Amino acid sequence: MPKFHRVAVIGSNSFSGSDFIDLLLADPDRRVIGISRSPEKGPVYLPYLRWNDGRFAFHQFDLNHHTDEILAALDRFEPEAIVNFAAQSEVAPSWQHPEHWFQTNVVALARLLNPLKERRYLKRYVHISSPEVYGTCVGQVTEATPMNPSTPYAASKAAADFFLSTLVKNFDFPLVTIRATNVYGAHQQLWKIIPRSVIYLLTNQKISLHGGGVAVKSYIHIRDVSRGELLAMEQGRSGRMYHFSPDLGYAVRDVVRHICELMGRDLERSTAAVGERLGQDAAYVIDSSRARQELGWRPEIELDRGLREVVDWVERQWKDICTQPLEYRHAA
Repeated sequence: MPKFHRVAVIGSNSFSGSDFIDLLLADPDRRVIGISRSPEKGPVYLPYLRWNDGRFAFHQFDLNHHTDEILAALDRFEPEAIVNFAAQSEVAPSWQHPEHWFQTNVVALARLLNPLKERRYLKRYVHISSPEVYGTCVGQVTEATPMNPSTPYAASKAAADFFLSTLVKNFDFPLVTIRATNVYGAHQQLWKIIPRSVIYLLTNQKISLHGGGVAVKSYIHIRDVSRGELLAMEQGRSGRMYHFSPDLGYAVRDVVRHICELMGRDLERSTAAVGERLGQDAAYVIDSSRARQELGWRPEIELDRGLREVVDWVERQWKDICTQPLEYRHAA
């Protein structure tokens, strides 16, 4: 298996990006640079901070405003692989300013990748897409399922994927695309349903269940996805897309019920049903057979273990978590 020793991670402050960096740095032979528009966060959000041995360097650049600076940093480092997690990624807020989602997820991306396609040092570009691009589907969803987005966020990610496909067709761009289902785990954004449920239970607040929580989600632990992304980076075929999904899906209500049981709380007393989100897709199953067969990947962390890790993380970091916002704050 080829091994890339120099890796650049764009969107390094994101939940997925920071966990991927943590996995990369577990290998002492790797050097990594991270690029993100916000300053580095603390250990509540960034697990990779435990590696304090000089193999990681952070650059604060905004994909929308610092294309030249990002390219200069990449040219100095000459990464063999770039993994891009950077995106406007919240679904519901994308209805308020859809132009912001297209600016970041499509326009800024094209501005960066058009010159990057000429860089000889680049052997692999891993792009983090989203299964949201499929919209509402029936039955199994494979990598060949047509895109049918139903929200501005999903439409922007689909447009980015189409642009990337043109680079592959015309310039043999070394692209691998990832679509993973609902990631969760310690260090996740606090407004996401799993950490938010733990926080609300600790503060005796009602947990809002959109549509009563009947929507079925394919929750998968972030480290299982990071392992898959690493395998795809080093073993995946150029031009290929890989799905990462769990063996089972769970209704949101059942996941919250499980958290309540772990924390000794009553589901009915701890939750309230509210209206469904606009554009919420019906349940569907993302098929990950290709990743399992070609990469030898499979999820390893069961939901019970993963939820316990989140509860432990919130309780361990409680003092710092109490100083953090619990709602999504949009930045253009």
